[in-house]
Amino acid sequence: MPSVISTDVLIVGAGVAGLWLNARLRRLGFSTVVVERESLGGGQSLKSQGIIHGGAKYALHGALTGASEAIADMPRRWREALAGNGELDLSGVRLLSEAHYLWSPGTLAGNLTSFFASKAVRGRVDQVKGDQLPPALQNPRFKGKVYRLAELVVDVPSLIERLAELAGDGLLAGQSIEPLLENNELIGLRVDGRDIHAQRIVFSAGAGNAELLACAGISVPAQQLRPLHMVLVKGPSLKPLYAHCLGGGSKPRVTVTTHPAADGEWVWYLGGEIAEADGVAREPAEQIAVAQKELGNLLPWVDLSQAQWATFRVNRAEPAQSGLVRPDNAFLADQGRLLVGWPTKLALAPDFADRVLKALEQDAIQPSNAPALPPLPRPPLGKTAWELLLP
Repeated sequence: MPSVISTDVLIVGAGVAGLWLNARLRRLGFSTVVVERESLGGGQSLKSQGIIHGGAKYALHGALTGASEAIADMPRRWREALAGNGELDLSGVRLLSEAHYLWSPGTLAGNLTSFFASKAVRGRVDQVKGDQLPPALQNPRFKGKVYRLAELVVDVPSLIERLAELAGDGLLAGQSIEPLLENNELIGLRVDGRDIHAQRIVFSAGAGNAELLACAGISVPAQQLRPLHMVLVKGPSLKPLYAHCLGGGSKPRVTVTTHPAADGEWVWYLGGEIAEADGVAREPAEQIAVAQKELGNLLPWVDLSQAQWATFRVNRAEPAQSGLVRPDNAFLADQGRLLVGWPTKLALAPDFADRVLKALEQDAIQPSNAPALPPLPRPPLGKTAWELLLP
């Protein structure tokens, strides 16, 4: 039996939320261990579109909601980190786009929606034209309107790789994760037979939180899963596009982000309303057909005849809400020595870390003189959906 490991904070789940928290803690002098069953970022993180939202998509009816207020400061914090002068040094992470866009295809409803959104987000939206348009929309046949958002899009694989570097020797691959009790009190976790004691334990495993909580005999907080049916398009004629295409509703008609494939071609990753509700109910072939028709209507000048298509499903894990609505903020529940949370969105990873740090401060948890960690088996980096599904 390996000797017992002692650490200040033990984190389960090596997605962006867990890894961001880990890097913040280490920078403040805490000793940490991050346990991951599968691969780094391989749950929800690498299935995200990489958009660091600033609230515009949550204000499409002209009102600043709780969600738009909570998330408004995230782009600034991410930009500072990406520049190497923020709460973390993420200066090596690839930035896919300096901005995300609101794109109205020219319909009355779409134009009105984008207008109201531009007023609601307090000057954080500017209309762009001509060569300022995203490359995919720079076509004489494009008749819509485009608004530049003060947001950004990051390359999530390079983000995961950098956060893994900041984790140092503290990443642990472990399949069997069980609560470690002393006098019926949780004092740590047993990971593949290795006992790890910690001052605080954080569950940040996304959908995996439900199983971890059940194993620990904890029913609150409960978890909800919001399903999505995402679409991938890869082809030689694609040009970069990072935009919410607006319809007349409160959600983007389709959200497009563009990602580099290993062979140098671009991949369009489609989310938004097309991936929700009706999209979830569709079979893959039907979902692809709907996406083909949608892109054909919106971008008829783009040649998709040689494109490759794929779909995949992802469950967005969140704290349970009435009616399965999306939570406004990152969420954290304090269960004594155990902290359980969900960032609810990639952009809110800094907010999630703030909440954990506040909980540690309230409990007067300070960095200790924990002994150096022994060599640990390290989880592999995860792969994106387009690496796995598109040749």
